[in-house]
Amino acid sequence: MYREEYEKWLNADLIDVDLKKELLDIADDEEAIKERFAVALQFGTAGLRGTLGAGTNRMNIWVVRQATQGVADWVKTQGGTQTVAISYDSRLKGWNFAREAAGVLAANGINVRIYDELMPVPALSFATRYYKCNAGIMITASHNPAKYNGYKAYGPDGCQMTDDAAAVVYDSIQKTDVLTGAKHIDFAEGVEKGLIKFVGEDCKNALYAAIEERQVRPGLCKTAGLKLVYSPLNGTGLVPVTRVLRDMGIEDITIVPEQEYPNGYFTTCSYPNPEIFEALEKGLELAKKVGADLMLATDPDADRVGIAMKCPDGSYELVSGNEMGVLLLDYICAGRIEKGTMPKNPVAVMSIVSTPLAVKVAEHYGVELRQTLTGFKWIGDQIAQLEAAGEVDRFIFGFEESYGYLAGPYVRDKDAVIGSMLICEMAAYYRSIGSSIKQRLEEIYKEYGRYLNKVDSYEFPGLTGMDKMNSIMASLRENAPADFAGDKVVTVTDYTKPEETGLPKANVLIYGLESGSTVVIRPSGTEPKIKAYYTTKGADLAGAQAEKDKLAGAVKPLFA
Repeated sequence: MYREEYEKWLNADLIDVDLKKELLDIADDEEAIKERFAVALQFGTAGLRGTLGAGTNRMNIWVVRQATQGVADWVKTQGGTQTVAISYDSRLKGWNFAREAAGVLAANGINVRIYDELMPVPALSFATRYYKCNAGIMITASHNPAKYNGYKAYGPDGCQMTDDAAAVVYDSIQKTDVLTGAKHIDFAEGVEKGLIKFVGEDCKNALYAAIEERQVRPGLCKTAGLKLVYSPLNGTGLVPVTRVLRDMGIEDITIVPEQEYPNGYFTTCSYPNPEIFEALEKGLELAKKVGADLMLATDPDADRVGIAMKCPDGSYELVSGNEMGVLLLDYICAGRIEKGTMPKNPVAVMSIVSTPLAVKVAEHYGVELRQTLTGFKWIGDQIAQLEAAGEVDRFIFGFEESYGYLAGPYVRDKDAVIGSMLICEMAAYYRSIGSSIKQRLEEIYKEYGRYLNKVDSYEFPGLTGMDKMNSIMASLRENAPADFAGDKVVTVTDYTKPEETGLPKANVLIYGLESGSTVVIRPSGTEPKIKAYYTTKGADLAGAQAEKDKLAGAVKPLFA
């Protein structure tokens, strides 16, 4: 079957010359043909993500057209404005894929609002809501290496598409021939017909206003003298992040020159993920050189932000997503109480794999902390529930351990622009009172205990990768470990059983141990890997780390 599909592609008028060359180059490589054509990229609630190239198992204009036909078929059943918003980041072929998607929607008689410049995930979520769209499409592969691109689909609330909607879209995709099934007109024709319009300045300005309204201590940054080094990691963050920071009064911003402008090859860091040291290396070098108070970096689609904070001895220390989530929760609560802007019965939300230290901080401030499944759409769902009850103002903050933060209901996905704004405001505030982010973090640990949260990832590449992952998860359920390195398992929470968890079904296992530590096992929703999350607690960092190392040593053989 895959041979027939390959021949079909080889003989088709493919437009994209890169695809034709690739097909000719692999003519004698059976394994390469099989890998590209034996399966199709799966459309799920995270949309599509894959390596760029020719074939049904790759990201290319044909797969994008097919997916967009599926979205169009779903939109046509929905009534409403019959409009879809589109944005794209700096990845290779991003603008091509965005235009192709617009051409398919227009051919189906659906209106399009597309950004005239690359813009991040939060801007797409905002435009979807602003124009009361039926759906949104973001062309991005988030923080993956340069050879990837992807396609995220959003619902009318600006949240990533629900499981039900994604299932309908996927069903439609399967009925659409990848090369000939999608309706399509040229982008220029769609513009001439008035079906494709650009996102207006009114929408862009409204986004910035919504973000800036969420300052905790407005005006503080104008006099704090914060010195910042920033890297957009060659992605979409440069324009929105620097605009918001300058609007709030931060002028001393040094941009990492090699990572300033969009570059889908990500030549200075092969893995543009602000969670890892290598992505922040250039920024750290520059921060040391200019003596910055803070160094921050946003990923290519600017929905996540990582930082390095300056320590009293002049060195720089990376802050984990969990630590920053706790710091921001603490700062927002204390600041809003001080300013008299804390709503009645405030609500914060975090994912089940995030740190229990946040629970302690929320309790301290009298904030209800809700826990959701992993994936920011579940945090968006909690905001939607508050909105439906007429209580959306109760939402003050949401975060995931993977460096995603949101303060405010103006979008329904994580937002590195507001994350950057609040982190800088927090740093400026602590600087203004003779303290620092580092000092406040140490105070939090002293008050609540030295928690450590670490994640290990195990990759399962190739066509058999998913089968191996499924087999490992099944084995863990059938033969539940009695202990990890002698630390007895006292509770097992299986999130495939919603009747026990009170949350929607998810492929997650959480082991509570006698020592109070936890081990969470969860396959990634977007990549062929299983993640193990560890939470340990010690008298100090070394003690917590030793506990983590012991547990990780016991978990590793399970993935062999």
